[in-house]
Amino acid sequence: MVVLSYFFTPLAWGAGLLWLCLTLLWLWSLRIKDSSIIDSFWGMGFVMLAWLWYGLLSDTNPRALVLCVLVSIWGIRLSAHIAVRNHGKGEDYRYQAFREAHGDKYWWRSYFRVYLLQGVLLWLISLPLFFTQHTAFTGWTWVDALGGIIWLVGFVFEAFGDWQLAQFKANPHNKGKVFDSGLWQYTRHPNYFGDAVLWWGYFCFAIAAGASWTVLSPLLMTFLLMKVSGVALLEERLVETKPQYLDYMSQTPAFFPKFWR
Repeated sequence: MVVLSYFFTPLAWGAGLLWLCLTLLWLWSLRIKDSSIIDSFWGMGFVMLAWLWYGLLSDTNPRALVLCVLVSIWGIRLSAHIAVRNHGKGEDYRYQAFREAHGDKYWWRSYFRVYLLQGVLLWLISLPLFFTQHTAFTGWTWVDALGGIIWLVGFVFEAFGDWQLAQFKANPHNKGKVFDSGLWQYTRHPNYFGDAVLWWGYFCFAIAAGASWTVLSPLLMTFLLMKVSGVALLEERLVETKPQYLDYMSQTPAFFPKFWR
């Protein structure tokens, strides 16, 4: 009974939901031969977890409700943006390279190294969402307000950064050029910077709920965006495909904005 009770905790239900969704996505990717679909799930995965835990844990907890709304605004926009951006463009070069490197073994290795790995990361990063809802609400604090302000700053950087770049790329005359206007004149990756900032905003809500130890979440997200799947990986390709990008790199910081010259 103890084992069963532990298994059916809300955290385990969240892990199970992710496993089911990611397994179905993996099976679909095998059918269409395109693993890029996992990218569109990233934001929605957090939305699903937030509302699942809200339904299981929260009893008219206003902090939990506000957090779910903020996660939904961010996650739905991000997933929709990636889905529209990737539509009709085939498999992303990252997955193509992985597919070529692993040949006939790609079909099962992708399950563990692409889908389940992202599921584990998603679950770990979402811990502030869980523990904010797990704690009884005792009133609003200034840390909640700070979290809302930080979230808004991050959302503006990410959403407007994505929109500005999409508008630039929509003009065929800009093909092969480097975009260095708008938010992109202050940082080479305003969207990634904004994404990281958002999670520090969510973390503030966790602090207000007494779960400051979940600092692992924003630290991990920031590290991934700066050193793994975000800035570092993308810039390797940009340097190879756009020679003028080196000049842009010499004038503009990679991640943290610089508003003065």
